[in-house]
Amino acid sequence: MKSNFNKGLILTSLGSFWWGFIGVIYFESVSFIGHTELVVHRCLWTAVMLIITTTFLMKWKLFIKEIKNKKKILALFLSGLLIFINWSIWIYAVATDRIIDASFGYFIMPIISVLLGYIFFKEKLNQKRILSISLVTFSIIILIFFNLQSLPWVGLIVAFSWAFYNLVRKKIDIDTDIGLLIESLYILPFALVVFYLISKNGLNDFNLSNPGLSLFLILAGPMTVIPLFLYVRGVELIGLGPTGMIFYITPTLQFILGYFYYNENFSLIKFVSFIIIWIAVIIYLKDLYEKN
Repeated sequence: MKSNFNKGLILTSLGSFWWGFIGVIYFESVSFIGHTELVVHRCLWTAVMLIITTTFLMKWKLFIKEIKNKKKILALFLSGLLIFINWSIWIYAVATDRIIDASFGYFIMPIISVLLGYIFFKEKLNQKRILSISLVTFSIIILIFFNLQSLPWVGLIVAFSWAFYNLVRKKIDIDTDIGLLIESLYILPFALVVFYLISKNGLNDFNLSNPGLSLFLILAGPMTVIPLFLYVRGVELIGLGPTGMIFYITPTLQFILGYFYYNENFSLIKFVSFIIIWIAVIIYLKDLYEKN
């Protein structure tokens, strides 16, 4: 239905904007505590927030029902592992001034996502969509050839972990927030152990003597849950291919922030690649809208 398509388009766009702009500014501003502790707080407070929302929405019966399904539990373990890898590498990139590398990975991800949608869900690829994907591929080749020479490992891990996460979640029939809760509960024990070790050795920045910073770190929960919920819900409504292309909002904003705000290199070749990618996105989205 067109209403579902429009809703999915809006949700995915909001989630992508959040990651590309709000999320970058927030996590970069607290990256001074070190990427290890920051990853721990992201995992910990994400789980806490989802526990609160599940209680508020009275969904614990649904949660219990879902965890009795062995296939779903195994699939969510895999998706939880993938999202944990993605979070960790992305925060590492932000904390070590590699926002451009991470955003490059997110430029690659939609192509992988569209391909996975075609292979696993038979999502159609007509001439306009193939043209847009070809333009994106061409722009990335330009970017690699003239700037990076080879793909950075940060970008590769970011791209493949996120693309396969979306694939796994698309195949699971489960409420978005309940799925996120189960994933976060898989990660939570590891986060607690690491936080204990950090605290035991006096390396933690989160403590009662600095309540302002501690409260700010707690925001890592909603900063993670809100855009992830929006995007995953969008994937469920309109598929991997469309959401994969809309996701270009995220790396585009990351590139802009990296250059204008964080003073990272943004060459003419990168700018040309940026323009080509957005032409491809416009072609793809226009075709999607006409077909729905």
